[in-house]
Amino acid sequence: MTVSIPHEIEVWPRDLSSYRHGNIGIDYVHRFDSGRPGPHVLVNALTHGNEFCGMVAATHLLDAGVRPLRGTLTVSFANVEAYESFDAARPFDSRQLVHNMNRIWSPQWLDGSEDSPELRRARAMRPAVLAADHILDLHSTSQAVQPFWVYPRRARNALAACAIGQPAIHMVMPSGLGSGVPLIQHGAHGLPEGDDGEGGVALVAECGQHFLRATAELATEVTLDFLAHFGLIDRGPPPGARGVAQMRVELLRTVVVRTPEFRFARPVVGFETFDEGELIATDGDEEIRSPCARCTILMPAREPVPGREGVYLARPLAN
Repeated sequence: MTVSIPHEIEVWPRDLSSYRHGNIGIDYVHRFDSGRPGPHVLVNALTHGNEFCGMVAATHLLDAGVRPLRGTLTVSFANVEAYESFDAARPFDSRQLVHNMNRIWSPQWLDGSEDSPELRRARAMRPAVLAADHILDLHSTSQAVQPFWVYPRRARNALAACAIGQPAIHMVMPSGLGSGVPLIQHGAHGLPEGDDGEGGVALVAECGQHFLRATAELATEVTLDFLAHFGLIDRGPPPGARGVAQMRVELLRTVVVRTPEFRFARPVVGFETFDEGELIATDGDEEIRSPCARCTILMPAREPVPGREGVYLARPLAN
């Protein structure tokens, strides 16, 4: 059986076996210490197995021999097992094998009794995530929508995202995703901000549609800008320094699909807006309506699956 995909596959998975043996005792995790004081930055790819842009950015760092001028750089490939299951006839199925690897970074999951390829991998990677001062987790979307940041509502995250400048859209999470704990909220990165606003930055960059070359190119640019922001490499000023207008939305609700009858009220791909009270979707006998004026929806499910996220509802924030 084949499925239609919204875009041609321009970026294909490559063999990652040469990157398997890292240098800190965790497969597919590579760490480079400059020997000079500075922050420890983690660049993570393939939290979802079919989001190839992170793979392109991470292999670029390793292939080009990028090394930190100060501090420490760690480059990791997360769900390689799902990545290796990619089948062009069903290109969305390799997102995960059992669990969404970006919802299981809580003690309840990581210290629990359940088992899956994603849980085993997250448990193995846990020390590398906990060691990082700052985290960039590279992602992509099933539809070709505008790239955007996702991060917890912390001043430090907003300041870094604005300074880097691209993507220019921000989805701010006031209290997490509401459907599990993502990698960027593991450990200290999930704690409230201190009174002085200091602490580690942890950002997701959603760089565009999974299989487009432009998405991989943006992921690489964002990665280099992120490293330059923290002084690990030298690079020209990012777009944020040139006054690119930023747009922010605040996550209000994560809608989780309850039934196989989940349906959107009209065709959507993401970033559509709804008036207050307007019908967005139905899920069996439940109506999901806009909670506010100019409600913006993000990442509507391409094929809704009970138990998984159906759509994110957000409201515009003043810049």
